[in-house]
Amino acid sequence: MDIKDLKTLIKMVTETDITEFEMESEQEKIIIKRGHSDVVTYTAAPTYAAAPTYAPPAQAAAPVASAPAPVAAPVAVAAAVSESGEVITSPIVGTFYSSPSPESDPYVKVGSIIEKGQTLCIVEAMKLMNEIEAEFKCKVVEILGENAKPVEYGAPLFRVERL
Repeated sequence: MDIKDLKTLIKMVTETDITEFEMESEQEKIIIKRGHSDVVTYTAAPTYAAAPTYAPPAQAAAPVASAPAPVAAPVAVAAAVSESGEVITSPIVGTFYSSPSPESDPYVKVGSIIEKGQTLCIVEAMKLMNEIEAEFKCKVVEILGENAKPVEYGAPLFRVERL
């Protein structure tokens, strides 16, 4: 099977509700799977012994504050605010590009209002440039993908608010 036929098969699978495609001939076997596996594997996190900490003598004599630092609360609030909205994820494994060329402006910026069907970015896979389009009207809250960096299937690319 040549690369053109393989690209056609991949496009067919990504444009339909098919989650698994398998084809076998005498010379080759092709399996294309989409989505998350239902199998969940749990592994124990590695345990590490804590390194001993030593305080300098000058700090050992300083009084210990009993109240938590007031800076901790704003940090927690900022994290909660940045987690609001919906996340648009990568439908394929590839390289994330925010603009059509290095000299061009990015497709979207934080605060941009995006119409349904408008291009958000490109994910390159096997030298094929796949335009990722908005599935609904939204406002870009945060750009999570880093330009010219690899992304996995399901990796978050944008945080948006539905309009």
